[in-house]
Amino acid sequence: MDSGQLFFLFDRMEQSFIGELIRNSIWMFPVIESVHLIGLAILGGSILMGDLRLLGFVLNSRPINYVINETLVWLKLGLVILVSTGIPLFLSEAIKCYYSRAFWIKMSALTLGLIFLFFIRNPLCLKTEKDSFRFRLVGIVSISIWATVAGSGRWIGFS
Repeated sequence: MDSGQLFFLFDRMEQSFIGELIRNSIWMFPVIESVHLIGLAILGGSILMGDLRLLGFVLNSRPINYVINETLVWLKLGLVILVSTGIPLFLSEAIKCYYSRAFWIKMSALTLGLIFLFFIRNPLCLKTEKDSFRFRLVGIVSISIWATVAGSGRWIGFS
């Protein structure tokens, strides 16, 4: 898809009913953004608990697979909240996002983070109980990816 078509698509999304509704409301964007940040806290907290366990900083008396299993429900809840609030936020300022380097970094890191989480970190951690150097490396990579998602997401507001 060339950039002209992509710009047209983003423009159409911004001009959608939902985009117009949120943009023309005084309170909708801040309320949705607040719920979005709550979702970020839930998702980020659940991922961070698992990653800190992988690094051996917390819950060392519990097996890694136990910690990952216990945080999985919260992780999925946070992800649902983030997606369901992120889409309307995006629709309200799609053209701004089109021109924002931080937005593209966030979307790339988010995609990478979800792939890493569901296809590498969780399957690896759920099938074994023993700590290893490999787990520490997975924890470091995971924290780095999700810090990029959070940091670039925050930076969208400044761009």
